[in-house]
Amino acid sequence: MSLTTESSTNFWLTRPFSERSTQIFLGVLLAALALVTILHVAVPPGNPLHVGAYTVNLFGKYLSYALLAVAVDLVWGYLGILSLGHGAFFAIGGYAMGMYLMRQIGDRGTYGHPVLPDFMVFLNWDSLPWFWHGFDMAWFAFAMVLLAPGLLALVFGFLAFRSRVTGVYLSIITQALTFALMLAFFRNEMGFGGNNGLTDFREIVGFDLRSDATRLGLFLATGVALALGFILCRAIVTSKLGRVSVATRDAEARTRFLGYRVERFQLFVFVVSAMLAGLAGALYVPQVGIINPSEFSPIFSIEIVLWVALGGRATLYGAVIGAILVNYAKTIFTGVMPDAWLFALGAMFVLVTVFLPKGVAGLFRYLKRRKREDQTTDPDHQHTSKEASA
Repeated sequence: MSLTTESSTNFWLTRPFSERSTQIFLGVLLAALALVTILHVAVPPGNPLHVGAYTVNLFGKYLSYALLAVAVDLVWGYLGILSLGHGAFFAIGGYAMGMYLMRQIGDRGTYGHPVLPDFMVFLNWDSLPWFWHGFDMAWFAFAMVLLAPGLLALVFGFLAFRSRVTGVYLSIITQALTFALMLAFFRNEMGFGGNNGLTDFREIVGFDLRSDATRLGLFLATGVALALGFILCRAIVTSKLGRVSVATRDAEARTRFLGYRVERFQLFVFVVSAMLAGLAGALYVPQVGIINPSEFSPIFSIEIVLWVALGGRATLYGAVIGAILVNYAKTIFTGVMPDAWLFALGAMFVLVTVFLPKGVAGLFRYLKRRKREDQTTDPDHQHTSKEASA
C-alpha cells in the first residue's frame, strides 16, 4: 500500500494533487462551476439569484482569460521570459476554432454558398484557400488549435533561444511578432476575413451556439480546461523540469555551467505555454461569437502581463485571480463610468503595484505567515507545546 502511494506521489503528473494549494484551487473552481450551473438551471428566470445566459457567457470569457494568464505565468513566473506575444498564440487558437465554426455554416450564410464563407463570396473568391481545407472536420480543427500556436512557438523559440536572446530584447521581439501578425491578418488577401474577422457562427459539433444549454456547456468546458491546464502547469513547475526552469530564471549562466542545455528547457516550456494560450483562444471564440485581428494587438499582450502581475507572479493561482479581477473590474467600470473607466483601471493597477508589490497572492502569503508567527509567539501556544513535549 505504501509503495503504491509513494509511486503515485512521485509521478510528476499526479504530484499536484497532493498539494494543499492545488486542492483548494480545484475545490473553489469546481464549487463555482457547480454554483453557476445550479443558479442557471434550477433557479427560475424571475428570481434575483438566477444567472442568465449572458452572465454564463461572461463567466466563460473570464475563465478563458484565466487560462491564458496561467500560460503567461508559466513562462514569466517560472522561466523568467517576459513574453509580450502570447496574445498572438491566443488569437491563432481562436482563428483555428473560428475557421471550423465558419465551415459549419455551410449554405445557411447570407450568400448561400455551400463551401465558401460569406466574406470570400463578397470578395469574389472562386475556391477555398488550401489552408482552409480540413477545418470542416472537428478533430482536425481541434488539433490545429494546439498545433498551430505550438508550431509557431517552436520555430520562434528555437531561433530565439538558440541565439541566446533574453531579457528585454526577447520581449521586444515577441511584441514585434504580434504586431506583424496583426498587420498581416488585417489584409483581406490573407483569407481570414480582414478587418471584420470571422463571425456569425451557428453551431459547434452539431449544437446550436445560440441555445442556453450550449452556452452552459462551453462555460463548463472552459472551467474543466482551466483545471487541467492548472494541474499541468503545477506538474511542470514541481518536477525536475520546473526546478531547472527556476534555476534558469535566477542564474542562467550558472545553470549552463552545470551542464544543462538551458535552451531545450526554455523551448519546451515556451511551446507548452503557447499551446495553452491557443486552447484559451479556442474556448473564447464560440462564447464571444467573433474573432478579429484586434486580438493580436500588442496592448492586449501587455494587458495579460498586468493580469499576472496584479494577481501574483510565479503562483499560477494568482494569475487566475488577476485575470478574473481585472476583467470583472473592466466590466463594472465600463458600465458605471464609460468615459473614465480606463483611468479607474489604471488607478487600480497603480495602487496594487504600490501597496501589493507581490500581487494579491503575495497578500495571502503574508497573512498566512503572520498567522503562523502569531501562533508561535502566543504564550498559551508555547505552554501547550512544552507540555506536549514533556
